[in-house]
Amino acid sequence: EIPIGIASSPTEKGFVMFTVNKVGLVSSYLHAMKAGDIMGIRGPLGNSFPWDQMRGKNITIIGGGFAFTTLRSAIIYMLDPEHRSNFNDIHVIYGARTPGMLMYWDELVEWEKRDDINVHITVDGTGYLNWKYNNGFVPTITEQKAPVADENSMAIVCGPPIMIKFTQPVLDKLGYSDDKIILSLENRMKCGIGMCGRCNIGKEFVCKDGPVFTLEELNKTPKEY
Repeated sequence: EIPIGIASSPTEKGFVMFTVNKVGLVSSYLHAMKAGDIMGIRGPLGNSFPWDQMRGKNITIIGGGFAFTTLRSAIIYMLDPEHRSNFNDIHVIYGARTPGMLMYWDELVEWEKRDDINVHITVDGTGYLNWKYNNGFVPTITEQKAPVADENSMAIVCGPPIMIKFTQPVLDKLGYSDDKIILSLENRMKCGIGMCGRCNIGKEFVCKDGPVFTLEELNKTPKEY
């Protein structure tokens, strides 16, 4: 087994979508599967984004690399015609090391064309042919593009630990309070029921108590995320 974030939204009926990076034994096996092969799914595990708390808010979504899967699910949900009016301004900042590592490219391009969402795409390096978007690390682009927070603003962050580390002071500078910063963590999971201790952060278990925590909650735990 491996833990994989659900990439599809509840608004997308009839299927569940996962985006799997080929890196190890299980993910390589999944990549070798053919249509009609059978796989098992256990879950969903843990908690979810605080949708009731996010209703009526300006939402800034910040993602890096392959951790964008669950953020894709959230964006699809918020942009659904039935739900879009429940949220105010939506900003998305998403980056990867190279253009080829950006996921859901067709959707990113379509979102960028819309007038009800602001999308800022970036890659770490420079010199890519026909690249017309941002260049720079996600925290840097967040400081440049993310809106200054007011009492009606919340931010969702999901990405590599190093990205999370350097994005936190940027959000603090922009005025986001710790209780309004939502982190979706990707710690290693195994059992999924809070027994094995693989994913714990202090007394919190990512598979059971998370993976979604506010920064305010995480400030009470060891810096292990």
